[in-house]
Amino acid sequence: LEEIRLHFGSEDSLGSEHLLNGQGFPGEVQLIHYNQDLYTNYSEAAKSPHGIAVVSIFIKLSENSNTFLNRMLNRDTITRINYKHDAYLLMGLNMADLYPDTTRYITYEGSITIPPCYETSTWILINKPVYVTQMQMHSLRLLSQNEPYKIFLSMSDNTRPTQPLLQRCIRTNINFSKQGRDCPNNRALRPQYRVNQWLLK
Repeated sequence: LEEIRLHFGSEDSLGSEHLLNGQGFPGEVQLIHYNQDLYTNYSEAAKSPHGIAVVSIFIKLSENSNTFLNRMLNRDTITRINYKHDAYLLMGLNMADLYPDTTRYITYEGSITIPPCYETSTWILINKPVYVTQMQMHSLRLLSQNEPYKIFLSMSDNTRPTQPLLQRCIRTNINFSKQGRDCPNNRALRPQYRVNQWLLK
């Protein structure tokens, strides 16, 4: 694991870099990994074939927060990192606490979402979301991407615009016979993927 990135929007429907059934989400957690078997560091892997794997988890709003994200976004922590380059060391985080209770996912080969957007990433989208509170999302939107002495510019809307699929193969381990209804857009086609209804509630 090289890095954890949080993407979030100024509005609840605009924060994720992926859309499901045309629907965006308040945010998206991305766990950035690089292939240590083939490459010596992230920079080399990012521009090389089979270099990067990104596990992506959608964020939704709830009265209760994911245990891992609550450690990052609670008031004591979030108030220490108001501006660009601020940092705060968190100890004792358990990555297992971040993942929702599912083994289902969608995967495809695509590009990383920061320039120069190399086509070197395997994306793995987890089929259940994690949750943060409305107050925690509001706190994220108050983070500034500028220095303290500059005009406030929110860190929200830190997403790459949605890109066309371009005939990419999308694979999944979701069992269609046991999951909810078909995606409306796919009813006339042979089902390729069915969205977990948790994401659409």
